[in-house]
Amino acid sequence: MVDIVVETKLEKGSILPKQTTALSAGSDISAQLSKPFTLKAGEFALIPTGLKIALPPGFEAQVRARSGLAAKFGVTVLNSPGTIDADYRGEVKVILINHGKNDFIINDKDRIAQFVIAPVISTTFLQVKDLDVTDRGEGGFGSTGV
Repeated sequence: MVDIVVETKLEKGSILPKQTTALSAGSDISAQLSKPFTLKAGEFALIPTGLKIALPPGFEAQVRARSGLAAKFGVTVLNSPGTIDADYRGEVKVILINHGKNDFIINDKDRIAQFVIAPVISTTFLQVKDLDVTDRGEGGFGSTGV
């Protein structure tokens, strides 16, 4: 396990992300709302957290769904995983979508998503005329069977 420090600025009333158990991969992040928000069935919305973070170079924060919200209510992160880059300093907001059949109420301080902090590998793309040949070739989207 690697420990890193993520500097976090909290807006008034927001909650510091927290790993719920000692071996949790993710740290829960909470909504910061002035009043309850209804996420209607089939709709999505940008939910504020009141958090601003400064990740160390070479890391990203992946914004992921909380499994309980997805399993019980059909509420998940729309662009999961969302990426917070190490040079972003704005407020973290979470794009939630309600795939459930019922409207879902989000209250201030409700845990709505989680951060997983992950290393990033710097990449250089090299343009070539041809790619090497593989058994799979260009087959995709189910080409290897069910």
